[in-house]
Amino acid sequence: MSRIGRMPIAIPAGMKVDVDGCQVAVKGPKGTLSLAIHKDMRIREEDGKLHIERPSDSKLHKALHGLTRSLVQNMVTGVSVGFEKALDIQGVGFKAAKNGKTLTLTIGLSHTVEMVDPDGIVVEVPAPNKIVVKGCDKQLVGETAAKIRAKRVPDAYQGKGIKYADEVLKLKEGKTGGKAK
Repeated sequence: MSRIGRMPIAIPAGMKVDVDGCQVAVKGPKGTLSLAIHKDMRIREEDGKLHIERPSDSKLHKALHGLTRSLVQNMVTGVSVGFEKALDIQGVGFKAAKNGKTLTLTIGLSHTVEMVDPDGIVVEVPAPNKIVVKGCDKQLVGETAAKIRAKRVPDAYQGKGIKYADEVLKLKEGKTGGKAK
């Protein structure tokens, strides 16, 4: 059996999980998420825990077993605790500002870049060179952070641009780096 798939998912107090055939809906203090799972996977609830079951040991069902469990676990975590991704802006004159639901980036282009927060996502700017993306949907948080980072990917030589806070950049040597003897 899948090691991930067979682990039960604990449901925190104050949360409601509805399983209706192939539809799973999780409601908690941070919001509501729903997911359509594969028709072969079964979810049962007992003693405040969710158990994911597969019908056979075929390769497809083994793969779906772990995937389904991970997706449902992310939904439960998202509506109870939430997810966040932090981004850093590096470069002279590079900065971010927030005005309502609009994120304004000044990142060395001839114009400022404006991005509107998607539904269910909150983008915060605690400092001019820091951006924090928060939400209950893990996939949407990661996608929004990736779109912000894609506006100015870090330069390989100087490191200027937008990077994840936990990302380590390996900078290349310049032209004169190899000639010093």
